[in-house]
Formats: sequence, C-alpha cells, structure tokens
Amino acid sequence: MGITSSNKQVSAASLDCDGTLKVTLALAAAPDITENPTDILLVLDRSGSMAGSPLASMKAGAKEFIDILDRATDSAADGHIGGGSRIGVVSFADTATTDIALVTSVSALKSAVDGLTAGGDTNHADAFSRAMSLFDPLSANAKVIVLFTDGRTTAGPPPAPVAAAARAAGCIIYCIGLTGSDGLDLGALNDWATDPNAAHVAIAPDEGELEELFRDLAVNIAHPGATGIVIDEVVNSDFIITSITPPSRGTAMTVAAGTLQWKIPELGVSGNEGAVLEFYIRHVGQTCGEKQVNASITYHDNEGNRVRFPSPTVQVECGMVVKPEPCPTPVEMTMDSCRDCMEVDMGEVWMESQGRILQLDVTVKNVCPGRRVALAVILTELDSAGGEHPRGMKTITVPAHSCSGCRDVLVRCVKFVLPEDLALSGSCRHSLCGTRRFKARCIAHPIDTDYCCCGLVPGDGN
Repeated sequence: MGITSSNKQVSAASLDCDGTLKVTLALAAAPDITENPTDILLVLDRSGSMAGSPLASMKAGAKEFIDILDRATDSAADGHIGGGSRIGVVSFADTATTDIALVTSVSALKSAVDGLTAGGDTNHADAFSRAMSLFDPLSANAKVIVLFTDGRTTAGPPPAPVAAAARAAGCIIYCIGLTGSDGLDLGALNDWATDPNAAHVAIAPDEGELEELFRDLAVNIAHPGATGIVIDEVVNSDFIITSITPPSRGTAMTVAAGTLQWKIPELGVSGNEGAVLEFYIRHVGQTCGEKQVNASITYHDNEGNRVRFPSPTVQVECGMVVKPEPCPTPVEMTMDSCRDCMEVDMGEVWMESQGRILQLDVTVKNVCPGRRVALAVILTELDSAGGEHPRGMKTITVPAHSCSGCRDVLVRCVKFVLPEDLALSGSCRHSLCGTRRFKARCIAHPIDTDYCCCGLVPGDGN
C-alpha cells in the first residue's frame, strides 16, 4: 500500500514571543495491495453541514479514490477492482446507511457516491458499527475504514468505544477531517484512528483540498510499503530547532539551527507500520501575528510515494518594547577562575552630567491596536521631612501597534540625571555616600480621541 497517510501537528495554537512549541511528524505505511488483498469501506459524512460545495468536493474525492484503486489493483482502468480487493460505501447522518456493500464494480461504487444527499445530525458511532457489520470475519483480506467527517458528534452514543472495538478486531482506521459549521474535534479523530494516531489522521484546510487528500491516500495505498525514506524539514526563519526526541523509527538529526533530516530505512514492507518524530522549536522573531511553522518540508523514497505534510500555523503574541532613548551598549567580559583582578577597556564614555543616573522601566497596560499613548514620568526627591522637590519630567509618545487585541507595552530606559549638588542627604552632600529617596509618578492617556475599545491604565514603574 505504500505510505498510507502523513501528518504534521503542533502542540499549541498560540505561544509567547520567546515560547517553545512541540512539532510532531508522522507517517503510516502498509504492503502492496496487489499482494495483500484489502477490503476498504469509505465511510462518508452526509450530515446537514455538508450541503452544497463540501458534499460535491467529497464526492469528487471519493470517486477519484475508487478510480486510482481500479488502476492499481490490476494495472488497468477496466472498471473493476482487481487482485481480490473490494470497496464499499457507508454514509451517515442521524443514522448510518449501507449505500453499497463490498464490491468490485467501479460504476456501482460511483453511483452510490453520486446518490448521497446532505441532511441531519452526525452519528459517528453508528457509522463505525455499520461499517464493521459489512466485513466478512472469515475473509483473509485486510480490513480498512476510511472515515470522512466535517463535524463533531451530535447524535448517537459515544463513538470512541465502537472505534476501539473495530481496531481490536484488526481493522485499520484512517480519518479525514474538514472543519464544518459544527466545528471539528481533532482529539476525537486521533482517538478513533489507528495508532500512531497522528499518522492516520489528515485535516483538509478547506473543501478544495478534499479531492487531493483522497487522491494521495489512494496513490500511496497502491505502492509496496516504502524504503529509503528521507524527510528534510526547514522551519520558518522566526524559529530555531532546540531539541529532537529520538523517533520511533529511523534516525533524525539537526543539519542547521532551523533544519533537520529524518531517515527511515523501511516502513510498512511486511505489515502496517507507523513512525513518529517529535522535535521542539523556539520562536526567536520579534514580530507578532499568525506564522507558518515550516518554511519547507520535502519527502522522497525509493518507491516514489507521494507525501504531502500539512503546513500548520501558530499565533505568536509578542509584547511591544519602546525605547525613547538609546540604551548604552553593554560590554561583555569574562573573569577566569582563580583570578582576583582584571582590567577592561570600556572605550570612550561621554559625560552627560555629573551626578547619579536613575533609569526607570514603565509598563503601560491594555494599549489597543492603532492607538498612540502619551506617557509622562514625573520624578521628585524627598527630604528628611517627607517634602517633595521636583527633579524632572519626561514625556514620551508611545507609537501605535498593529498586533491583535489590546496588550501591555513596556517602555524601557527612561533615564534621569541627578546632580549631587541637589542631594538632600545631609552630611554627605556633594558625594555619593548619602542615601537619596525619590518618588516617581507615571501618567498615561490616549492621544487618539476616537479610541473606544478598551481603557488605559498607568503602568507600574520598575
């Protein structure tokens, strides 16, 4: 059967700007269908949410699947499934229906698919039960269910126990999903599918991809397992690969900071097999928004299997950083062990003013996109009686951001130069020995008066 499914998943839909994400690559493969006759049941969702173009796309994909198996099983498009294999069609909504039992006639199968109409709820449990009732327990043929659904379970009992019983009886279950009006429960699809679940589940991002998913599955079923597998993964330049977990089959290694290679000598040559690789990536970019996880991923093997991995995205949430004044460039230095002194040339430093320097960081809360903010930082010095004496005020315009939703904005490096001749520390006046006490106030107001989505709260100075 060759590579029967491929998948790529990420562990979360969103992460922080410097967050880490787990990525899972998965494959499943099985022996050649011409040498291993197989009974395949297409179990197709015809609930109400499939009305219109989704149903049309599903029908086209299912018929393409049948045509490819027709050519693959006896090397000719002669209108019959050959090699002892058979295909049947079960459809489901409120309940499941046998549209056509396991047969070899391509025209009869296509007529059954064309006759499907949409309407009703979604009963996955009855779909699995009806499909399993059509398999001959005395047949030596392999048993495969290809389930397509566009929604969550809305009728009937929980389907997970029924799917588990089918797997326990030796049935291989593949799930193809399309997010419909009822949503799609990816966790449920993974639970129903044969292990490794990630290798037996494929999600169509839109109805236009359905036909391609059915076609790829059928083409790969026709190949005899896979040998000499090489997968090259390049992640988006905003990410780096931090670690790789040893794969369940084969070996994997990083080629560069954002590139890995996974090699599998053989898969699915003697029986149905799956392979899974998990690796971790960290976001190192400075921008927020929805981002593709991978820049590219390529697959090849000795048999010429066609494999397409999904291209998942993740929402990156980066806080804004505003620097109203340039921060001094730090100079790195290392003191060797057992060394009690060292000299370091720090270069030239221009004297801005004699005295102490106080630097404040301020967080402005809940700044909405497209809105500028006026920020004022007022600094006073306290005398021994608690009286306040002005020491300066800084006003800053915080630029508008374009990230999704209101967010906190960190304003860094608000600096005040405090001459020592103004110190109120008593005996140590004009030196750095005295203790000086200060009080800072931060005031933030929106500049754009048409702003209305959420309020601003003055941030705390750090």
